Parts: sequence; structure tokens; C-alpha cells
Amino acid sequence: MEQQIAAHERGRALAHSAEATDYKLVEIWGDTVDTRHLAWSVVLGIGISYGAFAVANRVLAAYVPDVAMARAYAMLVGLAGCLIAGAVCAKLFKPKREVVEEAHGAVGREEVLKQLASEAGGLGRVADLPPAVVAEMKELGLYELFADYEKREGAR
Repeated sequence: MEQQIAAHERGRALAHSAEATDYKLVEIWGDTVDTRHLAWSVVLGIGISYGAFAVANRVLAAYVPDVAMARAYAMLVGLAGCLIAGAVCAKLFKPKREVVEEAHGAVGREEVLKQLASEAGGLGRVADLPPAVVAEMKELGLYELFADYEKREGAR
């Protein structure tokens, strides 16, 4: 399969594009997010997790004789609230990124290999790869591509 995913570059271009939408998009931890949805997610996360903790703390304080144990269990309920808040926010705020797969010919693959080789650290040698990585590369049809490039560049 000769496809390359250009999601990161498209997401970055979308985030920096003024005409994209009425969203104010930013890139955080390699993902494109709307700042308003991010703010609402933080507010919901705090509200749901702290709310769960506070309610559990009051309820457990009435039933658990040791105050420290009641608080510890309430913290666990608060952590469960964090997971619930994450699920709620994931349901409310859909992703803003676009994943686009594009097929590239031999010229495109050659350009990508040259770009990778020019970056810090270079491509390395296929002979130095662990057997598991070699097997995966062969399964994806990438091993021969890198090995051929290494032979051509080594001959120069």
C-alpha cells in the first residue's frame, strides 16, 4: 500500500488558516483543538470530578468511621469522575482534525526519504534494525524501499 497520512500537516495548516471556520483552533500535544471547546472541557472536568469527590466525601464521612479512609475513597470516586468527564467531553466535542490519505508515486516516496535523511540523526541503516521492526517493515512493504534507498545513497 503506497499511502501517506498527512493529518498532522493538514491539522497544522487548518489551525493556522484564518478562513478555516469560525473556530479558534490551536495545536496542543500534536492535536488540533478549538479553544472554546477546550475551555468548556476544563470547566466540565473540574466540575464533574470535584463534584463527585465532594459528594462522595460527604456520603462516606457518614458511613466510614476513619476520616482518612473516607477521604481516600472519595478521591477514588473523584478519579472516576475524571474518566466520566473525559467521556462526556469526547461525546460533546467532536474532533476538528481532518485525516487525508494520499497515494504517492515513486517520486513522492523519494522526496520523503530525502527529507527524512536530511533531518538530525538521518535514516540509519536497515541492518541495525531489530528483527521485529524488520518484519513489520516487510509486512508494510517499506523494507525494500528503505534498503534500496540505502544502497543508492551508499553508492554515491
